[in-house]
Amino acid sequence: MTGLLLPLEGSEIEIGKHVERTIGGFTFNLDTIWATAVAGTLVLILGFVARSALTKKNPSHVPTKVQLIWETIVGQVNTQVEDNLGKINPFVVPLAVALFFFILFANWLELLPTELNHDAHLLPAPTADTNLTYAMALMVMVGVWTYGIRQKGVKGYFKHFLEPFPILLPLNILEELIKPLTLALRLFGNIFAGGIMLALIALMPAYLLWAPNLIWKLFDMAIGGIQAFIFALLTVLYFGMAGAGHGEHEDEHADEETPALAH
Repeated sequence: MTGLLLPLEGSEIEIGKHVERTIGGFTFNLDTIWATAVAGTLVLILGFVARSALTKKNPSHVPTKVQLIWETIVGQVNTQVEDNLGKINPFVVPLAVALFFFILFANWLELLPTELNHDAHLLPAPTADTNLTYAMALMVMVGVWTYGIRQKGVKGYFKHFLEPFPILLPLNILEELIKPLTLALRLFGNIFAGGIMLALIALMPAYLLWAPNLIWKLFDMAIGGIQAFIFALLTVLYFGMAGAGHGEHEDEHADEETPALAH
C-alpha cells in the first residue's frame, strides 16, 4: 500500500501522498521509513538516557529526576496491569511502555515545522501510513498468539475458541482476526485525520492562520498521546486475555502443595 491520495479541490495540497521508490517490484514509502527511523531513534535515546541515570554512581543514593519519572511510569503501569489483569509475563509492561513512547514520538512528528511546501513534508507522522500501523498491529498480535500458546499449550489455547459454547467458534475466530485490523485502523484513522485538518488550516489566510493552527496542534498533541496510550493499553489487555487462567491455575496448584510442605 502507498497510502491514501486525497486531492483537495481548489488547492495544490494532496493528503496521503508519499515519497516512493520501487525496488524489485515493491513500492516503499521512503518518508514513512525515515520518519519511523527518527521516532525509533528518539526512543533509543530516551532509553539510554534513562539507563545512564539509573546506573550513575550516586554516593548520596538520591534518585535522579529521570529515574523518578521512569520508575513512576513503569510502577503505575505495573500496578494498573496487576490490579486489572493479575500478574502477567514481566516482558509485557516494558513492551507496552516502549510502544507508547514510539507511537507518541511518531504521532508528534507531524507537528514539527518540517514542511517545505504543500507537496513535501520531511517528517510526516509515520502512523498516518497504514503500512506502519498494520505492521505494528501484526507484530503485537503474533506476540499475543505466541504468548498464549506458550502459556497454555496448543490445545489449551485453541480451546478458548470453543468457549462459552462451541457454536460460537466462527465468531470467536473472526473476532481474533479482526483485532489487528481494528488496532491498526484506529491509530491510522485518528492520525491521518489530524494531517487532513492541518492541511485545511494551512489554506487559511496568513493573518488568521496562527490561531487555529496553534489550537489544533495542541489538540493534536493530546490526540497523539491518547492514541499512543490506547494502543499500549490494548497490547497489555490482549496479552492478559491470552494468558488468562494460566497464572490462577499455578497459584491454586501452589496453594494445594503448601500444606503438604508444611507437614
